[in-house]
Amino acid sequence: MARLKALYESEIKKKLNEKFKYGNVHQIPKLEKIIVNCVTRDAVSNGKMVDSIVADLAAITGQKPVVARAKKSIASFKLRQDQALGAFVTLRGEQMYEFLDRLINLSLPRVKDFRGLSPKGFDGKGNYTMGLKEQIIFPEIDYDKIDKIRGMGISFVTTATNNEEGREMLKLFGMPFREK
Repeated sequence: MARLKALYESEIKKKLNEKFKYGNVHQIPKLEKIIVNCVTRDAVSNGKMVDSIVADLAAITGQKPVVARAKKSIASFKLRQDQALGAFVTLRGEQMYEFLDRLINLSLPRVKDFRGLSPKGFDGKGNYTMGLKEQIIFPEIDYDKIDKIRGMGISFVTTATNNEEGREMLKLFGMPFREK
């Protein structure tokens, strides 16, 4: 069992129930999925760019990414329908907890001038989205083999009903939010 999943089952559930006084154990928020995506404008002019994005995401997450394609053609952007633009991965279960553990304990401390995550990334329903400027903060990426430094978005989807519950749950997992 993943370390953070065991932590959630043994401690985090109890702390959330004590703080928010839920009437039912099924009301306690939990992490549903983590979505890691990387889309770049350069993929329009260079089709090989998507292959390197797919390789990077596969190395980071340990799961095969899905290629993100354009829904319709936009002439001013030189974009054609079904053209590959990037890739994304949806993590659930054990792999989700393993990725979260590596993100919190290995990758985020490697960010240059890191002062904590912005608490403004919540959507009103307890889900959190953060952006990274470089994929090289992950130890799985070999710095010598990357063709270009790219950013990525990471979304944490929870069953929380509001931002306060979602923030508290992610804090208990160890997410380093900065104070307001």
